[in-house]
Amino acid sequence: MRVGGPAERLLTATTRDELIAHARELRREGEPWLLLGGGSNTVVHDDGFPGPVLLVRTRGIAEVPDPDLPASQLRIRVAAGEDWDGLVETAVSRGWAGIEALSGIPGLAGAAPVQNIGAYGQELSDVLHSIEFLDAGSATPRTLSAAELELGYRDSVIKQGLEGVVLSIDLVLTRAGASRGRHGAAASDPADTAAAEAPVRYGQLATALGVELGAHVPIRVLRDSVLRLRAAKGMVLNEADHDSWSSGSFFTNPIVTERFARTLPENAPRFPVGDAEPEDTVVSLEDLAAGASIAPQQAAPERMVKLSAAWLIEHAGVPRGFRLPGSGAAISSKHTLAITNRGAATAADVAELGRFIVQRVQQEFGIILVPEPNLYGLEL
Repeated sequence: MRVGGPAERLLTATTRDELIAHARELRREGEPWLLLGGGSNTVVHDDGFPGPVLLVRTRGIAEVPDPDLPASQLRIRVAAGEDWDGLVETAVSRGWAGIEALSGIPGLAGAAPVQNIGAYGQELSDVLHSIEFLDAGSATPRTLSAAELELGYRDSVIKQGLEGVVLSIDLVLTRAGASRGRHGAAASDPADTAAAEAPVRYGQLATALGVELGAHVPIRVLRDSVLRLRAAKGMVLNEADHDSWSSGSFFTNPIVTERFARTLPENAPRFPVGDAEPEDTVVSLEDLAAGASIAPQQAAPERMVKLSAAWLIEHAGVPRGFRLPGSGAAISSKHTLAITNRGAATAADVAELGRFIVQRVQQEFGIILVPEPNLYGLEL
């Protein structure tokens, strides 16, 4: 966003060992410190951060042997400091399918599991195998499986308070040779990256490509289309485009009960979340004969739906391009979900506009929006 003040002290880790050593050193010192990746999802107070900041700049992408995987898949280990979109480009160029719809997302690979990044029908949870993690206060890194991370919509146990440092992430992708070819046949040459295909799982993307939802297209075509769609929304970093001077989506899409959603206008977008069907209770005949009782059928948990934060903001009277008088921050001219720096914004401007949006949506719909970026020294 190009706002915020300096770090009191800056440390840079370019290797895994340096990252571990710096983290241990900062913990021994005992003062608050900030672990920073690309900074694209971070907004810091104009006075800066009152302590050390550790920059993650480790690099490396390597295949990891995994006898449990079929020949159609491969496992790769990615250093936390690898640029995420650079990783996607590498995967697409090598014919590895699974993350192509996550193109254009700024930031580094180590941050990806923190909030389970997702876009255009794909989420990191679809391909994440595990991470290497250095717990706060621990001298030895450990491996956490994707299941242990409890990944949800923009959520994980790390985001919920598990303190530590992500050192690397392991992904399971599909090889080009296992993808459908252009005519439906399996590709035989792994070097033929054009044969690597993936299903289109997002309506807007399908429309842009002129195909049916679920159709398979080459992953290069899919990546290029995603980048065009994101750029049209100001969601691809561009020095010349102030709409991209943002932290991306500034608020998460609210998840509410279906009952509450029915109180909203009929044209408010809503998307089902999860499966609310009750689990069957099974009692064997042997248990019944032994005196067990048949438990009453559990009531179905209330269904949840995801709303569109962008729709809520716009219909609360905050249109694209809106800015408060005298502020250097404004809503993107392309997308109501992004707060942007028009060239002279301060972090205080960003926070003020964020608070205004939260108040307007709460007043209009009774929903409190939750910011997606990490805020330091700022409150909404």
